Amino acid sequence: MASKVKCIGVLTSGGDAPGMNAAIRAVVREALANGVQVKGIRRGYAGLLQEEIVDMDAHSVSDIISRGGTVLQTARCLEFIDPEYQKKGADICRKHGIDAMVVIGGDGSYMGARALSRNGINTIGVPGTIDLDISSTEYTIGFDTAVNTAMEAIDKIRDTSTSHERCSIVEVMGRGAGYIALWCGIANGAEDVLLPEMYDYDEQKLVNHIIESRKKGKQHHLIINAEGIGHSTSMAKRIEAATGIETRATILGHMQRGGSPTAKDRVYASTMGALAVDLLCQGETNRVIGYAHGEFIHTEIEEALEMKKEMDPYQIKICKNLANM
Repeated sequence: MASKVKCIGVLTSGGDAPGMNAAIRAVVREALANGVQVKGIRRGYAGLLQEEIVDMDAHSVSDIISRGGTVLQTARCLEFIDPEYQKKGADICRKHGIDAMVVIGGDGSYMGARALSRNGINTIGVPGTIDLDISSTEYTIGFDTAVNTAMEAIDKIRDTSTSHERCSIVEVMGRGAGYIALWCGIANGAEDVLLPEMYDYDEQKLVNHIIESRKKGKQHHLIINAEGIGHSTSMAKRIEAATGIETRATILGHMQRGGSPTAKDRVYASTMGALAVDLLCQGETNRVIGYAHGEFIHTEIEEALEMKKEMDPYQIKICKNLANM
């Protein structure tokens, strides 16, 4: 494909997510297939401002598709909110011959991508976050792996919880979004799921449910608690005091960010990375890749940032109905 783009830069920004390496690999190899050079920027926008820029070739991304995290590393960069530093970032791109960029990250990363685009660097965003909290897409890189990692850990916790007839509170990641908690609630058959989007902080209802379940013969009680609610350890102490049932809290933490990505995260991330390159080669800019209704799509960054994401009310309904038996 003939292209006016000579050199594409790629960076990962914000929290790392399994599958980011697959996206990086796809960007590099799709660009090379189109006769375009690729440069990797280490440590996100912070690395861009420090000119931590390296040439990349096909060998640079060999054997990374199965690895978690990001080989380019990542960091948060508050400086890049400032228009002065945004212009500096674009000027650094031009200095190194980069005339187009692929930014892999979440909403905050998209704002930086929009800034680069406004400063003359054609830029495409790719959704990379385990939180699934980007409104313009039904899928984000890393979510599938994070959910499966959490699900497998929770299965193990349930085994020991049943053996000791305990109540277990398992806290999963997601920042202010409850998608990992909701999916694990359904996948692990949790008795209660606490979501930031709808939790009323009425612990007495939890206590009553635990007591009622025990009277029905339940030998254990599993509560999935989202990170946006948190305080699982103190919650466990209060529940144990109120019910007399041994209650343990487990915070899964950053293990959910790591590990080898699932097939879905590898394939979808690869497709999104390649599509980002193809769009840049077609002269597109200020857009973000997404997945909706079974298709890979792309949307204006402004439109994507203005969208509001809501949880599927039907999934919330079945999560409750399937647990309360």
